[in-house]
Amino acid sequence: MLQNELQSAIFRILAGASEPVSRAQLGASLGVGRNVVGTEVRRLLDAGVLEEAGQAESQGGRPSLLLRISRQAGLVGSIDLGATSIDVALTTLSSEIVAHTAEAADIGRGPKRILRRSFELLRRLLGAEGATTADLRAVGVGVPGPVDQAEGRVVAPPIMPGWNKFPVRAAVAELVPCPVFVDNDVNLMALGEHAAGAARGIDNFIFVKVGTGIGAGIVVNGRLMRGADGCAGDLGHLSVNPEGRRCTCGNRGCLEVEAAAPAIVRAAVAAAERGDAPLLAATLQQQGYLAARDVGDAASRGDVGALAVVRAAAGRIGLTLASVVSLINPSLIVLGGGVSQIGDAFLAEIRTAVYRRSLPLATRNLPIVTSELGSDAGVVGASVLAGRGLLLRSLQ
Repeated sequence: MLQNELQSAIFRILAGASEPVSRAQLGASLGVGRNVVGTEVRRLLDAGVLEEAGQAESQGGRPSLLLRISRQAGLVGSIDLGATSIDVALTTLSSEIVAHTAEAADIGRGPKRILRRSFELLRRLLGAEGATTADLRAVGVGVPGPVDQAEGRVVAPPIMPGWNKFPVRAAVAELVPCPVFVDNDVNLMALGEHAAGAARGIDNFIFVKVGTGIGAGIVVNGRLMRGADGCAGDLGHLSVNPEGRRCTCGNRGCLEVEAAAPAIVRAAVAAAERGDAPLLAATLQQQGYLAARDVGDAASRGDVGALAVVRAAAGRIGLTLASVVSLINPSLIVLGGGVSQIGDAFLAEIRTAVYRRSLPLATRNLPIVTSELGSDAGVVGASVLAGRGLLLRSLQ
């Protein structure tokens, strides 16, 4: 697709831009002359990788044509697997979502069934766009567990029974005629926010997903920090209560078992049954169960018991993040996942704990915000992963 380093650099700039870019802007960013840029741009236009997108505002001379990555350059398939959901999208090579679908699913059903269903959803999206798998240039896949990058296998995932050492990349590659790239779902959410969300333009930040599990994607100097074996950012398995409940990983008192969605629901049910949370008790009686969103709703309506549950979970997460902030010194923390949306009290309690417990120098310019991409973060990140991987392959 790309023939040299300059074309790759042009592609990266356009892929990361929120709007079309002129040749003059490309030249300024790359530090090369307009004629050099023009030659490579023409080659990319002729190859169908780029397309013209109108004219830039005139600066006194002939207006420059704007450029963007062409949809005709191909599509990227994005699959984001969570513990309880499947999200699938088609994107352009610049990670713009063309089509998106999602459904509830239990990751414990096993890799073959989950991946087969993911492919069915992907093929359905392709058909609706008048495309086939032949139009895919790459596929990115996110899974809720650690990934061996060299082999594309899931490794000892606590919330993914039956997935240990399963070759996700190889299995998906049997279904599509293009390269496949796999990573942890939270890493992909971090990539998505960095490319098109709250962390755009920020090269040192932490993305924290709070849902069925808790994990972090850590970006340092614009690059994901995966660690020696690909399991960096496993925030949910830091111990916050050594005498606490047994976690799925085998240890006791991990942050995940103390503060993720199941822990919040468990504490909320107990509060309702004790009579400490009347609104939660009414909801439990009416629908027969509670979800994390019910706890947030009750807290926002003034249920003291529900508010205490939210604050307790958020406080544990905030205390853990305070240590991470003092260690890594990020410029930004982005909170995502379903639990991050349960109300203002959750975000406020995390902020309070981090600002109170971290070093003042590390927090004086530290925003803590919720995800801008929301449920799209994972599929956008999967597209970014696949697009970058495709670029590297095209230059080898």
